[in-house]
Amino acid sequence: MTANVIYLATIWALPVIIAVTFHEAAHGFVAHLLGDDTAWRLGRVSFNPLKHIDPVGTILLPGMLLLIGSPFLFGYAKPVPVNFRALRNPRRDMVLVAFAGPAINITLAIVAALAFHIVGYLPPGGAQWLAANLRNALLINVVLAVFNMFPVPPLDGGRILLGVLPRALATPLARLEPYGIVILIAFFIVLPLLGRQLGIDLSFVSHVLAVSTGAIIDVIVQFTGNS
Repeated sequence: MTANVIYLATIWALPVIIAVTFHEAAHGFVAHLLGDDTAWRLGRVSFNPLKHIDPVGTILLPGMLLLIGSPFLFGYAKPVPVNFRALRNPRRDMVLVAFAGPAINITLAIVAALAFHIVGYLPPGGAQWLAANLRNALLINVVLAVFNMFPVPPLDGGRILLGVLPRALATPLARLEPYGIVILIAFFIVLPLLGRQLGIDLSFVSHVLAVSTGAIIDVIVQFTGNS
């Protein structure tokens, strides 16, 4: 029993920690390249997962979604501090900093898919463990990228919209940022639970993101020759 728990922890925890750590470090690194050294000075451009993992957003919230049977899991890490006014071109660079997180996750998903080609060269026990890690890494990184592109600040998709929309539209969207997590909880937890009580499916946002995730995974699998 204990060995099974440890095995499950290693094949899920490792991909999650790597995905979250690289995601947040990428934000800070790109911000540093574009003129803002806030995250760099605070040590957040780091591959140390303890600097990025949030107990509620990284552990408790995904666990709750698993317990209620949500069709789509999400969570968040400690946001990397970025002083957008320090960026050389704030509106353009905000988009680049925000996009860096999902981009590194898609890159990690592609690397995981490519690494499947070496599984067959390993002993059976090691091959099984590595295949499980790579499969979960592919899934988790794509889920993290897709979820973070949801167009609500402070998620990356919301930040990107703030950078590309005309100011007349970006300003009211920016006012939603303090309520972003509440909006996400409403879409992913409250509405599905309410729908269950009413006997109707209100998990429409989760379904859209799940379909998007599946489509991207299919493309990566075909692109890397794993189909």
